[in-house]
Amino acid sequence: MDLEADRAREYGGPFRTGPSNDTGVALMCIIQLWLNEMKKVVAEMSGLGSEEVRVVVSPYRICPLGAHIDHQGGTVSAMTINRGILLGFVPSGNSQVLLRSGQFKGQVSFRVDDSQLSKHTAKSNDNNSSKSLEECSWGSYARGAVYALHRRGNHLKQGITGFIYGSEGLDSSGLSSSAAVGVAYLLALESANNLTISPEENIEFDRLIENDYLGLKNGILDQSAILLSSYGCLTFLNCKSKEHKLIHPPKLLYNHKTQTNNGYKILLALSGLKQTLTNNPGYNHRVIECQEAARVLLRASGKVAEPLLSNVEPEAYEAYKFILEPNLAKRAEHYFSENMRVIKGVEAWALGSLKDFGKLISLSGFSSIQNYECGCEPLIQLHEILLRAPGVYGARFSGAGFRGCCIAFVDADCALEAASFVKNEYHKLQPKLASQINRETAVLICEAGDCAR
Repeated sequence: MDLEADRAREYGGPFRTGPSNDTGVALMCIIQLWLNEMKKVVAEMSGLGSEEVRVVVSPYRICPLGAHIDHQGGTVSAMTINRGILLGFVPSGNSQVLLRSGQFKGQVSFRVDDSQLSKHTAKSNDNNSSKSLEECSWGSYARGAVYALHRRGNHLKQGITGFIYGSEGLDSSGLSSSAAVGVAYLLALESANNLTISPEENIEFDRLIENDYLGLKNGILDQSAILLSSYGCLTFLNCKSKEHKLIHPPKLLYNHKTQTNNGYKILLALSGLKQTLTNNPGYNHRVIECQEAARVLLRASGKVAEPLLSNVEPEAYEAYKFILEPNLAKRAEHYFSENMRVIKGVEAWALGSLKDFGKLISLSGFSSIQNYECGCEPLIQLHEILLRAPGVYGARFSGAGFRGCCIAFVDADCALEAASFVKNEYHKLQPKLASQINRETAVLICEAGDCAR
């Protein structure tokens, strides 16, 4: 990486748009620097010219409202941000996949015509299969992408030679970096093999990567947000019917000429906690509790259906919620109250009422702590600090709430002051964790993003 790339890295990595006072021309220059550097690396790996390198942009997502209910078929809201994954690649000319990472050590190499076994299947077979999947574990999402495409009848002939890089410090941060990686590999492999795949199909393919291949019990929120979002819009998704619509912001929130948000910025406040969901039983346990609550309520109401809370009518919930044991009652209360917050939040967004939208985000955060019972002391403290920060409309955990970061919507004019306040206050309460984060990127000021492409 040369000096220009070093300057680009100071701005936070892939598609960071720089300080809020940068001009549009300067922002594009920063992005172009990253693309040029990535193309150089792939050209060296492949022996081809940099002009032949293709690039996938796969953004991270946030979920302002709809926390923890996508796996139960609930309604959620989401948008992407201007942070995420860049994957530079060329078709390999054969079935070989060769990958390097800008953040993780090692090299991933396998063939697209190899049989890819899910992790739990590999463990039940011989030790050699298991070992091969564990080597360079950061490449498991690329293997998972091949697995998913094969499962749906897409027989790949072309592998890829690629270099992948994500925004600095945001892996395992609760922004669905894993889904962004999975989507990036799917788009690259599809491009290399001249496959025309719809966003809706890719949502299912990425679900196969995470649910079938890696064994995570999540819903379709992450993939849907990454693949369906549009710049500056709030994406409304019904996870049961899979219907979605884009809620465009009113003119007072978005300037189409300059492609900037006039009224708000998005703060990402990092906790310093990093742990993947597949290593934390808390997330999957909550999913099981929600299913059990649904099973009890469906049985009480005489309805035969899959044990999902989305299959329980609100009237049946109100009539029979008293029979749920305390933990299950809390999970169900979070589900039904969060659905209502999503509906109200979509209305507030369409009207440009950031204060009302923010209040609902904060209520979502409180319910995540009290009813869903996720989070830990550092994340809860970070959440409380954000709520006290100047200009913040609302805040909540990002992701499952068992590690990572908090998000907040903040008045654009107060963003820098709020970021400084959060850094200082969090350091007072959690000096050890705060010292593990680069102070320059401990609280990031972000813009809304676009879909993966």
